[in-house]
Amino acid sequence: MAGPVHRVAARVLPVSATGEVLLLQCQDPARPGDLHWISVGGAVDPGESLEDAVLRELVEETGVVASADVLTGPLHRGEYPFSWAGVDYLSDTTLFALPLDSTTPVTFEGLEVAEVGNVLAAGWWTPDALRADGTAATPDLPDIMDAAIAAVRGET
Repeated sequence: MAGPVHRVAARVLPVSATGEVLLLQCQDPARPGDLHWISVGGAVDPGESLEDAVLRELVEETGVVASADVLTGPLHRGEYPFSWAGVDYLSDTTLFALPLDSTTPVTFEGLEVAEVGNVLAAGWWTPDALRADGTAATPDLPDIMDAAIAAVRGET
């Protein structure tokens, strides 16, 4: 039996001036209704840098345009197993942060076809609120959010 598909991913945590982080509520199309909050981002295309990938994904998933000079990081790297549409993956994920005004409009108009109907909402979360809610896609996401907030504030 083959193992999971290896995937390199770049993700970003937009941080507001009040210390909230923009996350996306998603579901695996193979498990409708099993909702989790995730960071913005996705797979790195062949020949693409991590920074270019994260900025492209930011536009695709939120409509937010940013430049590489506002990125902070990378601030975290980890391997994460996940499933999407019945396929198992192991994601080698690098996370960045960036400052973003919480009044910035978010749109899902740039979603890939497979994401439409599976990326359901965007919301601003504090790490503590996400910990209490228990719906983070990975258990370490609130801790990574803490690191992103500190990095954007220049506290690291």
